[in-house]
Amino acid sequence: MFDILKSLRASPGLRACAAAVFCCGIAAASTAPYKSVVAIRELGLSDSAFSALTLTAAIINVLASIYLGMLADRDTGYRKLLMWLAAIGIAGYGAIFLFPQPAVFVLALLLPVSIFNGLTPMLFAAGRVFSDGLPSADRAAMSSVLRGMVSAAWILVPGVLGFALAGRGSMLPAFLVAALAAAAVLIVLKLTMPRGGSGDPAKRPPKVSLLGAFGLLARPSVTMRVLGTAAITSAIHVHAAVMPLIMTGRAGGSTGDVGITVGIVAGMELVFLLAWARITRYISTVTTLAIAMALYTGYLGTIALATSPGMIIAGAFLGGTAASALITLPLGYLQELIADRPGLSASLISLNLFLAGAIAAGLFGLGTSIGSYSTVAFMGIAVGLAGALGLVALERWRPIPSLGAEEMS
Repeated sequence: MFDILKSLRASPGLRACAAAVFCCGIAAASTAPYKSVVAIRELGLSDSAFSALTLTAAIINVLASIYLGMLADRDTGYRKLLMWLAAIGIAGYGAIFLFPQPAVFVLALLLPVSIFNGLTPMLFAAGRVFSDGLPSADRAAMSSVLRGMVSAAWILVPGVLGFALAGRGSMLPAFLVAALAAAAVLIVLKLTMPRGGSGDPAKRPPKVSLLGAFGLLARPSVTMRVLGTAAITSAIHVHAAVMPLIMTGRAGGSTGDVGITVGIVAGMELVFLLAWARITRYISTVTTLAIAMALYTGYLGTIALATSPGMIIAGAFLGGTAASALITLPLGYLQELIADRPGLSASLISLNLFLAGAIAAGLFGLGTSIGSYSTVAFMGIAVGLAGALGLVALERWRPIPSLGAEEMS
């Protein structure tokens, strides 16, 4: 663990990436919990319109991430591209705050904000370039550290901002906070990220067209692994959907109990993120993911069967421990799928999240139509375990660490 932190402190590029990722996390954590409130209650969008907006914005984000990844691979430093993305975020969030109209909100979310959301994966790609000289296990651990910066922002910001804006009658100032966070990203990149980057220009991959980039992503060796990680990640989305409903429903808890559970899970994620990364030095990433998914099965099963708030809160310690691996380890794994193109491989992070959300939404719709919220939880367990076992099968059950695109088939 200390070796990873030492590498982070020794590299100006990695320090810049970590600080920028934290600021991006602030932008997301300050607005994501309140988008629906602003859109529906303050600006008058219908439920169906907001749902369509959210889906369309997610699709645009994935497409933008792929295009940005293609562009990023042409410049090993990434600095200028990342600064432009930060500026776009300032414009998008600032427009929503300054011009609170439905049309402005819709256009800002669809274009500048969706494009800005592609900045975080590109920062992971830049982090991979700046950690190029580290062993593969340490590179994966560095991805976990960067993801931990996002978790730290989510622990700190929503509660503080919610308390600060309580009683104001509008959550629009949250978008001002996001605009300021994007401005902080721009400042960090401008002042601290090395201009030339750490990558060797001689190793820069050949340019590829957008169609060619989609061809690289569509290879069976890549798509099957992305689907596997998305199935695992969907269990996290299922938890986000059903835990509050079961807690405040059959378990007889309150929204305060939901907050306690979320806080415990987030705290355990931070505590164990480097521990899981260290485990991958001795056990392969997919084996570690399968173990973590088995542990998360216990947590989701507890939620599904819970009859009191205490059961879920107690299970949150196990859930947070497992979630730390399920959230962070796929980042390094996905970035190794197209190892010679760090920007394009980082776009798989956005694709993974999109597919995971789509899978979870489908499970929620099907589960609630044939059963209850507990049914959805059990379905999430089944899909998550299937994804983990699928990855183990794809890697031909290599329990010992073995990363590298050359080993894929």
